[in-house]
Amino acid sequence: MSKLRERLSINRLTSIRRYLHQHPELPEREFGTAQYIAGKLRELGFTNLLEGVGGTGLIAIFDTGQEGPTVLFRSELDALPIQESNDFEYRSNKDNVAHKCGHDGHMATLLGLAGAISHKPPRAGRVLLLFQPAEEIGAGAERILEDPRFEKLYPIDYAFAFHNLPGFPLGEVLIRKGPFTAAVQSIIIRLEGKTAHAGEPENGANPALAIADILQNARKMSIPEPEEEDFAILTPIHVNMGEVAYGVSAGYGEVHLTIRTWTEAAMRQLSARLIQYLGDLALRHRLRLETEWTNVFRTNRNDEEAVDIIQQAAEDCGLAVTNRSHPFKWGEDFGAFTQRFRGAMFGLGAGENCPALHNPDYDFPDELLGTGIKIYQRIMEIILE
Repeated sequence: MSKLRERLSINRLTSIRRYLHQHPELPEREFGTAQYIAGKLRELGFTNLLEGVGGTGLIAIFDTGQEGPTVLFRSELDALPIQESNDFEYRSNKDNVAHKCGHDGHMATLLGLAGAISHKPPRAGRVLLLFQPAEEIGAGAERILEDPRFEKLYPIDYAFAFHNLPGFPLGEVLIRKGPFTAAVQSIIIRLEGKTAHAGEPENGANPALAIADILQNARKMSIPEPEEEDFAILTPIHVNMGEVAYGVSAGYGEVHLTIRTWTEAAMRQLSARLIQYLGDLALRHRLRLETEWTNVFRTNRNDEEAVDIIQQAAEDCGLAVTNRSHPFKWGEDFGAFTQRFRGAMFGLGAGENCPALHNPDYDFPDELLGTGIKIYQRIMEIILE
């Protein structure tokens, strides 16, 4: 590593966070964001950078040269297709694109950790700082894992990430052993029938009744109680059928569902059951069925030892810790890493009155930057020192 620099001040990190907020980019288009982050890392003395990993991903590597574990910390690069309703000075400068999940804050926190490493490097092992693309569509993590340049960094002993959580006290650390977030995937169901005259629908194959059956069955197959091990939610997202042609009985229909379970095993079982049901339904209604899975998020399977490290780090930092009784229902692409490596995701409370994630008025609380850096740094110290 070249000449080390001073750690980043919270004021400077706040400015960086707000710049990122003002210049959001959608999944798979985070070119400017990645370039900006790379520039900041170089200012801190990080010269061993892997750019364009898994698309627009960026990895900063700090190797002490001394034998020891390798620990990875991850943040996300992408924003959401949401129109921001805030009117502060650093509001998004792009229509219908905004950081409404806090990835701007996660990136700034990871840069803060980079600054802490520059100021006080660990004595042994390696630290990997990963800025991941395309988290919001469940694609970036797998692309990173499939990139040969990432595979050359193995072995990876630990992997960590946090997510800010509105509705919880500011700075509270939320942990859970086992599943931390749900397994989530979406299915596109295409039903190809046959058009007919609207006055003679019996001469065609209209998918309307099959679509109605799917929507009703989605509710029947759901077990929405989060305390149940076989928890499942099938949520209708989009429905399309036929054309606005009042003399034509529809011959094509499409249904999009999102499915959530607590575990990968439960997801496999439910998915197989759903596909069997759809096949029988299509046959009954004389329809040709096509299905496509998309936006796949693996469950974050938190390793027990990794969670213990997070808890110790939080307590060492004087932070309140809460153990969750059940996982969060949303999906997080970091699950692809916790399925592969010993690691864990944890939550940091963003304030009880903070607008919810993906709300148009949400904004990452700058007060959380210092908290995130402290706990990341302490996790690193526990493992490497």
